[in-house]
Amino acid sequence: MTLGFLVALEIAARSYGLPGPLTNQARELVFPPKSGGMLYAGLALMLVVLTWRQRVVAVAAAIGIDLAFAVVRWAVGAEVTQGHPFGNGALWVILGCAVIAVTRRTGPERTLLLKGVGLSLLLLAGRKTGDIWLLITSKTRPMVLDQYMATADHALGDPSWVVGRIVEATGPIGFNFLDTVYGQLAVAAVVVALYQLRNVAVERRFPAHHLVRTFLVIGLLGPGIYMIYPVVGPLFAYGTGAEHWASISLWSPKMEPSAQWAVAHLWPDTPVPPGTPQAMPFDEYTPRNCMPSLHTAWATAIFLHTRSGPRPLRYAGTFWLVATLAATLGFGYHYGVDLIAGVVFTLTIEAALRSYDRGWDRPGLRLTAYGAAVFTALLASYRYLPEEMAAHPWAAGPLLLLAMASVIYGYLRITTQWEQLPVPAQRTAPRAEQQSLTEKEKI
Repeated sequence: MTLGFLVALEIAARSYGLPGPLTNQARELVFPPKSGGMLYAGLALMLVVLTWRQRVVAVAAAIGIDLAFAVVRWAVGAEVTQGHPFGNGALWVILGCAVIAVTRRTGPERTLLLKGVGLSLLLLAGRKTGDIWLLITSKTRPMVLDQYMATADHALGDPSWVVGRIVEATGPIGFNFLDTVYGQLAVAAVVVALYQLRNVAVERRFPAHHLVRTFLVIGLLGPGIYMIYPVVGPLFAYGTGAEHWASISLWSPKMEPSAQWAVAHLWPDTPVPPGTPQAMPFDEYTPRNCMPSLHTAWATAIFLHTRSGPRPLRYAGTFWLVATLAATLGFGYHYGVDLIAGVVFTLTIEAALRSYDRGWDRPGLRLTAYGAAVFTALLASYRYLPEEMAAHPWAAGPLLLLAMASVIYGYLRITTQWEQLPVPAQRTAPRAEQQSLTEKEKI
């Protein structure tokens, strides 16, 4: 199923004359990768199934291969102008472990190693898939709904405009600090996942639920909402686009100029004046990736999965959530209503995944259905009631926050009950049986 999805995206990208996720990933075996850090993060996920000796060998091999690539590039005079000069070695080691699993392992050991390889490749494929999804949104959705979002955002007091002015006041230091946090969200997720999966090598099995599952499901479902509700964000619809931060950004993104497509250059100094919203055309390059805010969704997932960890991890999860919310609003990438939808989106997915692990128990199903209903109601209200929300902010704003709070309360209430009860036998029996088999083989 996953392979079929990737092939379909490959074909879709080819129809626009661009390489798809499979081609882009294959290119990184030789050419400088877009993100070397992401490739090593994928390698780190795979290492959880290996012994400490095997981990040392795998990391040393990855670094050695990267050094060999660097020497060859230096010898032939190939300068790295795009991407990172490292990361190829990590991908070669991941694929090498897949070959070892098929040719040198049998039974549960082969299954466990293939699961580790599959987990890391899914993380990498998710990144490539997201890039193609963003391309598809910009090519297939010429009209965007930003005017509806900006009007609805009046009910919350135009938070993107407020936080945007605060970030501007902090200058290059504040901006680049938040930009670093914002850009390394996936690395933070891997750190949390590594803590959750720290015992896999000893127990020879994966836990029933961990952060990587939630991350992948969010990344799979979120872009589908982009297609239904295309929004580019206040920085682009009401500002000068990426050029706004180019003078102070250490890692200024290379994007096509978009200022000529904006309604007016209002962000972040002047809130959008009242009016009748309507769909508006935008360029074919800027991603329609605002509704819901997936950065908010992923940061919320990190926060949730650090609650059961040690105190430093809990503090880190809280910090990453707060900093990500500040960046998504302060950079002009999202409206406030995007963030509310992102939180509800994540809690609904978390409830569904944890309910599945418990055999689709009734409280979990009710919470999932309720979260989906609230999420749908939020999107419908942003689209069909923005003028009414802007006209009555003291009623609409608290109602939006109350809707989000009701899902948060439901999630906390049910998960607290789940923590007091064991996972149903049908979910634990296969694992116990597999562990018993492994112990017999060792004997």
